Amino acid sequence: MPPTRFVYLGPEGTFSEQALKTIPAAERGVLTPARSVPEALDALRSGDADAALVPLENSIGGQVGVTLDELAGGDPLMITREVVLPVQFVLAAREERPLDSVRSVAAHPQAGAQCRRWLREHAPGATVVDVLSNAAAAIGAAEGEFDAAVCAQIGAARYRLHVLAKDIADNPNAMTRFALVGRPGPLPPPTGDDLTTLAVYIAHDRVGALLAVLTELSVRGVNLSRIESRPTGERLGRYVFFLDCGGHVADLAMGEALQGLRRICADVRFLGSYPRAVNGDPPPRPAPGLADGDFADAAAWLARLRAGETS
Repeated sequence: MPPTRFVYLGPEGTFSEQALKTIPAAERGVLTPARSVPEALDALRSGDADAALVPLENSIGGQVGVTLDELAGGDPLMITREVVLPVQFVLAAREERPLDSVRSVAAHPQAGAQCRRWLREHAPGATVVDVLSNAAAAIGAAEGEFDAAVCAQIGAARYRLHVLAKDIADNPNAMTRFALVGRPGPLPPPTGDDLTTLAVYIAHDRVGALLAVLTELSVRGVNLSRIESRPTGERLGRYVFFLDCGGHVADLAMGEALQGLRRICADVRFLGSYPRAVNGDPPPRPAPGLADGDFADAAAWLARLRAGETS
């Protein structure tokens, strides 16, 4: 049964809400903003929501550490879908006005950093003021606290602001990746172009422990598309590694790799197998001998040998 109650990193009018609205089930569901990533995931764990949409990483700012920390700890949760959203900022104000008249601009620190050059060139007299979110920036402009705001298009529309300029980010190709998270349950079926996300705790008392983790993947042809480390909080030098691997847990190669990681790691938390968001790039092709059919053929050959056959 698809989720009907969604919680997302709020407030209303943010990129998170915009990303959530790209999911068909969310169009018919109840959408509730949360004040933080932990609050959103707590609502999911407590049963107050069926799914939560939270940011994972940004192509400019990198990983969203609080999301990774929350997924690595607490009651298990699983990623069921990813959404990749272009980050397209606008400059908006209560009324139409020339850019050179703008003296104060509200912006989330990351948004301000991504639009710094554009603001310096087109609104040189403006002072950028940090606020808690893109929506808070839009609200501040709507209430007249600031002359203008750097925000998402959805935020400008929500708070009835006039868009003074579109696509003001210094990097026009910036993207944010979001995860739709649910409680453990049946996995989405393999599509042939999937990702599996893991939180891996290496054995710190073994030399080459991280290399051993990577080897378990590479020898089976499992492509590693992302690796991030986060401190565990136990003490200095203790890290958990987050891996995005090409493939689905139902794939033979991925299954063997997971068994290998289970044998050599201090702990492995499975965070989900789900369809890769379409980004225009075809999935990498496995090397000769490392396709699922090759694994199945090798397993059948071994079974025949164990049964006493000679070929």
